[in-house]
Amino acid sequence: MSFDRSIKIAPSILSADFANFGEEIRAIEDQGADWVHVDVMDGHFVPNLTFGPPAVKAFRPHVKTFMDVHLMISPVDPYIEAYAEAGADMITAHVEAGPHIHRTLQAIKAQGVKAGVALNPGTPVEAISDVLDLADMVLVMTVNPGFGGQKFIHSGVEKTRRVREMIGDREIHIQIDGGVTPQTAPLVAEAGADVLVAGSAVFKGGSVQAAEVYGANMQAIRDSISS
Repeated sequence: MSFDRSIKIAPSILSADFANFGEEIRAIEDQGADWVHVDVMDGHFVPNLTFGPPAVKAFRPHVKTFMDVHLMISPVDPYIEAYAEAGADMITAHVEAGPHIHRTLQAIKAQGVKAGVALNPGTPVEAISDVLDLADMVLVMTVNPGFGGQKFIHSGVEKTRRVREMIGDREIHIQIDGGVTPQTAPLVAEAGADVLVAGSAVFKGGSVQAAEVYGANMQAIRDSISS
């Protein structure tokens, strides 16, 4: 995948119909999703429980674009290989998910997949200053991880701007996860973000039978940035 800083919409399937993941994934891609975002939670690092490697492996045949796997689990290192083998194109780990984030990013890259590093709302940008050369993406959380549908934390806008300055001319994506809507998307895009994770804002009001709603919701986010 060649690098570019154009805006990419990455719907989080955490907000999809759990009984119909294959069709939901195909529907969002048909309607223009650039990436498919998979939120993995362990009930320990965050207060929720979602997808193990077998589930991610089951999603893989339905994903034709790019499968972006966000690991909100601790310890994270023992599971990197399993999620890579399940078909992740990108694996993102949190700074606090293990004792050595540098080693974690090395382990992800060793699996032949792209590596992301995530900053929680309370994690300073300085925590990643010495690992940027190992990262393909920095994920700025604009909610506390663990649940969909939370309210956007506005301090994430300035944090995004600081991450963009820190990255400089490196080919590193900046992803925003949490509370992305047509109202908040322009704020983070202007600050330097280029990958926007949206769950509730994409799936709201739609279904695989009315997938055009997904497309309209994604277009509303795009339009808010270009207007």
